[in-house]
Amino acid sequence: MLQSSPPQESQWSSPVPAKRSSRDLGGPWHSEAACRRDEAGLFFAPSQEPTAARLSREQAAKSVCARCPVLLECREHALLQPEPYGVWGGLTAAERRVVLSRRRRREAASGGRPADMGRIA
Repeated sequence: MLQSSPPQESQWSSPVPAKRSSRDLGGPWHSEAACRRDEAGLFFAPSQEPTAARLSREQAAKSVCARCPVLLECREHALLQPEPYGVWGGLTAAERRVVLSRRRRREAASGGRPADMGRIA
């Protein structure tokens, strides 16, 4: 069941591996994504989806993401693009906006230096 408030930043803060794995040599990261085996509709909202249905669908999508071997690569992709819709890397579009906002604040506080890309949030 979804929490009544968004997860704390620490739940979103996972370092992106600095060293790329051997899977990157054989193809793009998304070729190993767990969601490739699931219905795409699980990750993207149909138009005018009722709130209860959206929350349920997003939780089911996040469950798929939780077992994904490329979760961090997916999440970072969605943050760098930025992807405006859907569940990517275990985060909804709203959650990704929060992460990006925190990155911008951190960057501004550090005098304009780029945020540490080793941290997601």
